[in-house]
Amino acid sequence: MQIPQHNSKRKYGFNMTPMIDVVFLLIIFFLVSSHLSRQESQLELELPTATSGQDDIDLETPRLTINVRADGSMLLAGRPITTDQLKNRFLEAREKEGEDIEVRIRGSRLTPYSTVEPIMLACTGAKIWNVTYAVYRESAR
Repeated sequence: MQIPQHNSKRKYGFNMTPMIDVVFLLIIFFLVSSHLSRQESQLELELPTATSGQDDIDLETPRLTINVRADGSMLLAGRPITTDQLKNRFLEAREKEGEDIEVRIRGSRLTPYSTVEPIMLACTGAKIWNVTYAVYRESAR
């Protein structure tokens, strides 16, 4: 009786397809999320001017950017938000990101202070003390 011999010429190796799929999904996620964060700070607003100020060099601090239009409407993360919802959103962000969270107010120069004041009060209520304002430098215009 003859014993069958299996001369398998098949090579064994790792299937890389799932790993490549995951890498492509991560790339797409980071491209979309970076586009959304840039879009938030590129909203057309006529910012106020200032004679002094600091350039934004700290990119590692977690930040919430609130855009305030001249008509008083507010946008947080590109979505409309009311003053009643601000404190809750700030509290959630502070719990998630920690005490070092920054709130940046990008308000139109035509926005009345009565629209900006509730934002600052919501920051105080959420114990967020790092509040900055986006402005143009007088020499840069």
